[in-house]
Amino acid sequence: MIERDVIVTTKHGNMPAFAACPDAPGRFAPVIIYMDAPGVREELRNFARRIAKQGYFCLLPDMYYRNGLLRFDLPRRNDAMSTVIRAAMNTLTNTLVADDTGGMLQFFDAQEKAKPGPVGCVGYCMSGRYVMTAAGRYPQRIAAAASLYGIGLVTDKEDSPHLLADRIKAEMYYGFAEVDPDVPGTVIPALRTALDQAGVRYSCETQKGTHHGYCFAERKDYDAVAAEDTWAKLFALWERNLK
Repeated sequence: MIERDVIVTTKHGNMPAFAACPDAPGRFAPVIIYMDAPGVREELRNFARRIAKQGYFCLLPDMYYRNGLLRFDLPRRNDAMSTVIRAAMNTLTNTLVADDTGGMLQFFDAQEKAKPGPVGCVGYCMSGRYVMTAAGRYPQRIAAAASLYGIGLVTDKEDSPHLLADRIKAEMYYGFAEVDPDVPGTVIPALRTALDQAGVRYSCETQKGTHHGYCFAERKDYDAVAAEDTWAKLFALWERNLK
């Protein structure tokens, strides 16, 4: 395994990131992990390593880079820390992350070990919206994208990701938790309608018995069966569209 800390140049500055790929001959299809609200941590680096072991060049960007270096000691999370995490999350917008995605695509293009062409991505929680935005803003590059218990996918704002459905050419996967106060009941039907009307290739499901955050083993709502089922679907999605 080759892994290193890297700098991705964006229109807003230098964005630190973690990169991993197989230590083997050849070039590997790129995959981006868009972090959840608690930000970069070892658990997400391990996700990047797991993806790389399947034959991908994985990039985990620090999306909070405009705020300096933010790291949260999640085992000690309390109400005060949650307030800071929410504040950090609210510094991001669909436009800013789309801009950063452009920098990430240019980064891949400059890497000897990154295979040219289609790119995959996955986003959790706050980043579900950013995955869909990236697929709509970069339809010629983003070929396979997954939004896991994503929030903000359907809103009444002009930058709502669902409004980009008619620009998406990627195959999309949407996985939702059965119990999720951050995803109103109107979201999934409205999302399906937008995707169907646009003719997007997608699958959308609710993991039975799960709560928001079910993919992360270090969270109390971790569901091992649902998490592993999700990993299998991610790898199948990328296998179909990237390799």
